[in-house]
Amino acid sequence: MNLGVRWTLHGDGRTPAPGAVVRPDERLSWPRTVGLGAQHVVAMFGASFVAPVLMGLDPNLAIMMSGISTVIFLLATRGRVPSYLGCSLSFVGVAATIRATGGTSATVTGAVLAVGVVLFLAGLAVQRFGARIIHAAMPPVVTGAVVMLIGFNLAPVTASTYWPQDQWTALLVMLFTGLAVVCLRGFWSRIAIFLGLVFGYGISWVFDLVFGRIHSPAGGAEAVDHWRLDLSGVGRADWIGLPSFHAPSFEWSAILVALPVVIALIAENAGHVKAVGEMTGDSLDDKLGTAIAADGAGSILSTAVGGPPNTTYSENIGVMAATRVYSTAAYWAAAGFALLFGLCPKFGAVVAAVPGGVLGGITVILYGMIGLLGAQIWTNAGVDLRNPLNLVPAAAGVIIGVGGVSLKFTDNFQLGGIALGTIVVITGYHVLRAFAPAHMKEQEPLLDSGTSSYEGDHGAEHRTDDRP
Repeated sequence: MNLGVRWTLHGDGRTPAPGAVVRPDERLSWPRTVGLGAQHVVAMFGASFVAPVLMGLDPNLAIMMSGISTVIFLLATRGRVPSYLGCSLSFVGVAATIRATGGTSATVTGAVLAVGVVLFLAGLAVQRFGARIIHAAMPPVVTGAVVMLIGFNLAPVTASTYWPQDQWTALLVMLFTGLAVVCLRGFWSRIAIFLGLVFGYGISWVFDLVFGRIHSPAGGAEAVDHWRLDLSGVGRADWIGLPSFHAPSFEWSAILVALPVVIALIAENAGHVKAVGEMTGDSLDDKLGTAIAADGAGSILSTAVGGPPNTTYSENIGVMAATRVYSTAAYWAAAGFALLFGLCPKFGAVVAAVPGGVLGGITVILYGMIGLLGAQIWTNAGVDLRNPLNLVPAAAGVIIGVGGVSLKFTDNFQLGGIALGTIVVITGYHVLRAFAPAHMKEQEPLLDSGTSSYEGDHGAEHRTDDRP
């Protein structure tokens, strides 16, 4: 059986010839391949450890399971789809909503595990019946609206939780990160979030030295005196040890809040597979269902032991576009590095010590970019918002999702926010389409044509998922 773990040496194993690319089934010399793997780890690092921190989960376990999920993905796709599966930011709003209603980490991971199961089943369905079943249920107007409301639903988390902890640090980190994204080039631009976190650490340390403790909320509603950067946990942490595992628990109310995110994950995978196929010159349409199912399987395994869900990472597509090396051997090396990081509790303590003000500055940009990816889907797919059939369900769903509108059924059950907004968009579109006049029912483009922004072979960036 071909598992995609045998690679032929490309040329002399040093550098690709001018105009040549290193294909997924090829590799450079092992030292260079390991170096590329380390580069992929750095590229995914910023978003992949911000996600578990924002969700209240163990960052060590998150990084470890991202490596294991990547291995599952590479084996399932037989080494034809080079990809890293990092922690998904699409579930941050879901986690915040579940915790706001008294849910625990087990409730969060249980809800997300259910999404992983649905994603896995959707992948099998696409593999069996073709991608058009996805396109029929979720045309770009629907997908864009759902991605938009998921991102913008997070705005109150930044405004009420992170920014007030240290508004001036948050402002400086926001400005620095924005400049890094816009002004830096190539690889450095793709790790702008990571650079913003490093900058925020440094600024917080300097402010503690110069101004002393700050009086502000620190993880709670009450304002107290505290250090901006508290590294006491780092000193107590061991160098080697297992991460913190826990079993998921399942509650229907939490699962219904999380389920809409499956739409964003399908869109991410569709765009990812299309972009990689364009870059390598190998049509990967036959692997779309497998990629979606593999992503779901990785998320099921991760959440079953207490970790966050995973998704394909566009940051790593950017690295491939810049280096023209698409070897899956580099991703195996990256997965190995992730496993090692997961076994270092001291690394997790450093991540957990990220100051709240730093997260405030990062999330102002990050959450906004997630939401605006929905607008990008509309733009790339040519969605006509002058058509009431598109405008009405999208408008209603986005406002419900962003504003946190709720619908109470009983004393113990209500729908609101992301869940209710998604239901309104999907059902509203299809119900209205059933009654709309013929001139409003123009054929929508395929979903993946609205989720790929790859611009060629010269390092242009591709951004289709829940990270910048």
